[in-house]
Amino acid sequence: MKELILVLMIAVITFVLRAFPFLLFSGQKELPPLMVKLEKQLPQAVMILLVIYCLRSISFVEVSNWIPQCCGVIVTALVHLKQKNVLLSILSGTLCTMFLIQVVF
Repeated sequence: MKELILVLMIAVITFVLRAFPFLLFSGQKELPPLMVKLEKQLPQAVMILLVIYCLRSISFVEVSNWIPQCCGVIVTALVHLKQKNVLLSILSGTLCTMFLIQVVF
């Protein structure tokens, strides 16, 4: 019973946190300038941080340590530039990396 209450509380808190910005800015016709700036720059900044986070532990001592990750990043970038589909880009890069790690190296 305690687990169910905990899950429900987490669900309510998550819903409120996600609905809050919509409630906060629903009456205004234009967003504040800071919000407009964040809206344009934040997605790219988050993606750059995620790439850095994923590649932070690469060791260049052995080729088998860095080739799969670098190939995965390159495949992801190329597929995204060609197809403009985030899900397809991430999936192809992940599959490339996992294939190289599991089969080749």
